[in-house]
This record gives sequence, structure tokens and C-alpha cells, in this order.
Amino acid sequence: MKKATLQLDDGSRFEGYSFGYEGNVSGEVVFNTAMTGYPESLTDPSYAGQLMVLTYPLVGNYGTPPLDVAVDGMEQFAESDRIHPRALIVSDYSDEFSHWNARGSLADWLCREKVPAITGIDTRRLTKILRENGVMTGTLRVEGCSDSPGGEDYNGINFVERVSVKEPVTYGAGEGRKRVVLVDCGAKNNIVRCLLRRGVEVVRVPWDYDFNNLEFDGLFLSNGPGNPDTCSATVENIRKFISNPEERRPLMGICMGNQLLAKAAGATIYKLKYGHRSHNQPVRLEGSERCFITSQNHGFAVDASSLPEDWEPLFTNMNDGSNEGIRHRTRPWKSSQFHPEACGGPVDTEFLFDDFISLL
Repeated sequence: MKKATLQLDDGSRFEGYSFGYEGNVSGEVVFNTAMTGYPESLTDPSYAGQLMVLTYPLVGNYGTPPLDVAVDGMEQFAESDRIHPRALIVSDYSDEFSHWNARGSLADWLCREKVPAITGIDTRRLTKILRENGVMTGTLRVEGCSDSPGGEDYNGINFVERVSVKEPVTYGAGEGRKRVVLVDCGAKNNIVRCLLRRGVEVVRVPWDYDFNNLEFDGLFLSNGPGNPDTCSATVENIRKFISNPEERRPLMGICMGNQLLAKAAGATIYKLKYGHRSHNQPVRLEGSERCFITSQNHGFAVDASSLPEDWEPLFTNMNDGSNEGIRHRTRPWKSSQFHPEACGGPVDTEFLFDDFISLL
């Protein structure tokens, strides 16, 4: 393997070896503390534009699943049709893999999709730097490669536009079925799967599509990458929906959907120091002692103190007290900052889909 180097904006330098595509790349460096699920994380559109650090040391030992098997028009064993992080950073990459569903190695997959990767570095030290100083831009360079790593400003790019569908797509069409409009800001496949399993028709529309002109029974706002401030068109469409005094159709949002709903209601958003990216974030249901273990992937949060009077917090993060969901006090509108569809991760909160469907 060729030598590779990761350098952060603060001058921190990590030397290791390349095991992916041989190229140079820059991006926002973030860490994920999950112990499993790298195929799902790599195909999660919410990681678009980032260099993903996996804190669990051994990576690649169960290979990659078949990525060309589709069910309901979606990849069965992935969350989208491609890898979204710009690079992968691990401590110990396993050349050998074994799993009942494995069809190839992680390195081969990264090379096919032209995603650089580095192994053999101290990811514990790297994670401590990111926790203490906050997320920052990093550059990964592979020995012998002269191509430019790029240098886009992560916060100023509309990554949602890059990963959203370009035209409406319908899943599960059937006579007599309730229809849910899914605003695709970078939706994971499992959001669609969870809705389809509950017997509804899903109309997946682009991030800036004016869904108010459609016939539907419920509205769903998806997760997505980047800065929610770049999605002003989506916010305006949501604001039009919730500003209608006659509107009573249910609405649910996930992750960025929580942030966009809050912005449409009049609340403010802020960037977290190093974000929440893991399978084990504890959140508490407001007004109760019920606590759930959740899967999360976000770098921004809602300022709960800025919510208008007719909105209230629904969930709160038990680690740092940040907002994990909101709801309207009188109408059937709510959202979660975490991922109730998980994949990968715990399924403790998938009941939120049942709650939403019961209101249609």
C-alpha cells in the first residue's frame, strides 16, 4: 500500500497507508462511533462532502454486501446508490473479510467509486482533537498523486441539491392507499422502506419541489447533508404548508427535516461543536422519564429556546441537552433529530412511523 497523510487545519498530521482510491481530497472531518454498519454509513447521503472517521478500530472484516440487488426500486443492502463521504479514515483495515452476505472487499468498493481511504493512524488521537477543537477541514494526500484535493467551503455548499432526486418518484402505488409525500433532502432508503411496510404510497419529490400543489394525506421531511441554511426553498414550501390555518394533515420530519421544520416555524439553528454521529445517543421524551437509544448523524441542531409559543421540544439529548425533536402543540406535526429508521443502528424508536401512519 502507498503511504498516505491526513492533515487538519490546525496543523495536526497523521501518517498511514492508502487502501482506497489513489487520489487527494479535502473536506470536513467528522467521526462516527458506531461499531458496525459501515456500508450503511458510507451510502448515507448525510455524509456528502465529509471525510468520515470510524472510531471502531477494526474495519472491513465483513466486506461489502451485494450492491446491485434492488427491492421496490431501491438498493436492498445500502441506503443509496453510491458512497457519499469524500474519504474514509480508519485505524486498522482488514484485507480479509468473511460474512454470509459479503460479495467483495471494502477496498475494492472504495476504488470503484473513486473514494480515497487511509489506515494505520491513531483514530483515538484524531477523535480527541476533533472533540476538543470541533470539526475542521482536513486534507488526505496519497503518495505519488498530484491531483488537487479541492477546497470547497463545506458550510456554503448546497449538498442537499447534489443528493436529492431530480424528478418525483413514486413507490408502492395502489388503489385505496394513503399517499405520503416525502421531501427528499438526501433521504435514506430505509425511510421509504419503513413507510412502504406500513402500506402507504410514497411520492418522493426533489428538495425544492412545491408539494403544496399535490394531493396527499401526509407530509414527510427527510434527513440530508450540509447546512440547513442552504435550503431556503424547502423552508418556504414547509412554511406555506404550516401557515395554512385550515391545514390538519400530519407532518413528520427526520434529522435535517427537524431543522427545516423548526426554521419554517421561526426557530433558529446552530452548528454543533463536533456533531452527533453514532448508534448509541440517549434521548429523553419530554415530560416523561422514557429514554431511548438512537442512531444519529447530524452536525446542526435546533435552538429549543427560540421555538415560538405554539411549538415545543419533543425529545432532548441526554448527553449535551441539545434538541432532538419538536412538535406543534395543537396540530399533528412533529419531528425527530435522530433516525427512527436506524439502518444501521437500534430500532427502539421506529414506533414514530406507526404514530405518523395512524394519523393519516
